[in-house]
Amino acid sequence: MGVAAVPLGSRVSSQERGTLWLRSRNWDLAFITLSVILVPMPYLFYLLGKQLGLDEDTSRNLVNGFVAIAIGGPHMMSTFLRTGLDSDFRSRYPMLIRSSIIIPIVVISLAMLNLTLLLTVFFFWAATHVLHQVTYIVELYSHKEHKFVRPGSAVSLPARLIDYAVILTCLFPVASYKISMDNFWIGANDLGQVIPEFIKHPWFFYVVTAVFAIALIAFVVKSVREYLGGYLNVPKTVFIVLTMVVSFSVPALPNMDTAFQGMNTWHSFQYLAITFYIIKIRQTYGDLKGAPLVERFAKSTKDSKGLFLLSTMMLTGSVIVFILVSVLVRLVRPDLPPEQAHQYFDIPYYTAILSFLWIHYYHDHFLFTNFEALDKAYGEVATKNA
Repeated sequence: MGVAAVPLGSRVSSQERGTLWLRSRNWDLAFITLSVILVPMPYLFYLLGKQLGLDEDTSRNLVNGFVAIAIGGPHMMSTFLRTGLDSDFRSRYPMLIRSSIIIPIVVISLAMLNLTLLLTVFFFWAATHVLHQVTYIVELYSHKEHKFVRPGSAVSLPARLIDYAVILTCLFPVASYKISMDNFWIGANDLGQVIPEFIKHPWFFYVVTAVFAIALIAFVVKSVREYLGGYLNVPKTVFIVLTMVVSFSVPALPNMDTAFQGMNTWHSFQYLAITFYIIKIRQTYGDLKGAPLVERFAKSTKDSKGLFLLSTMMLTGSVIVFILVSVLVRLVRPDLPPEQAHQYFDIPYYTAILSFLWIHYYHDHFLFTNFEALDKAYGEVATKNA
């Protein structure tokens, strides 16, 4: 994978430290912004599979499986390099780690009792998580600008709120429209069966769209004023615009399961890059004493290949869960009707993935509050401006 192949060393040149890029122009463009080209790839391969004669479910599941193994799974497991595998983190936040065991229990129960409800919760939590990561990256840009590039600059609360508003609403106009049309499917599962009726009403779509439109107008006005004032944060603004375009458009595709795999691929690519960069920074400054296994793999290569390998190896846990649940489903529900036969794959697949994925979400809602995670890479600038 590209994330594993491109150097992610923590050393930042003095010239790059004083720019608005999180690490450097080339790094940010490769991993954060222009990696948006990954978004259409899963859907294109899904369409190619259909053209080659595969039925829709087979083509969809092949794409889902490939994305999960190639990038989605490693991104999910890489969270634990910073949390579960770090004894210092475990000792500081024991309740976060202990309470995580509740999540697999909930996932397995819902998968067996109501797969549609499980996928509905998954869809909305996944959407929230993806958008939360976007706001985190945006805040990293704002944090560097305010603390290191233009100390004391006016990255005001209203400006932040406008950024957040346009990010957090851009995904939902088209999605709410499809819900109002009772056409909201993830794969072979009709999520409309468990979505509350008031969300299906047209007024909900009108309200969501109006809120997004107001946020978009405010964002355009803010960006124009910043440009005219000479203080537009270009890397951050371009990232927000691309996110907005992709998030608004993706729900319009007929097969939303595979469409959102495109967003997942871009999201995972960003996540791996930032996570590995943070770990490499910690390695450079001797902060991985509580995570000896992570430190060993971080040191094994100059780039992120070792960390990517460790994250991928941890997918063994998902494979074991998949096999066990596959056997369990056929024992508990041996007589599924033909129209529900896809659940023999869907239940173990989503159980194996979501048991770990939701823990990843849970931990990240905490990790995404650490806006100082990259600060040591800007150390010389911090000292100069102190």
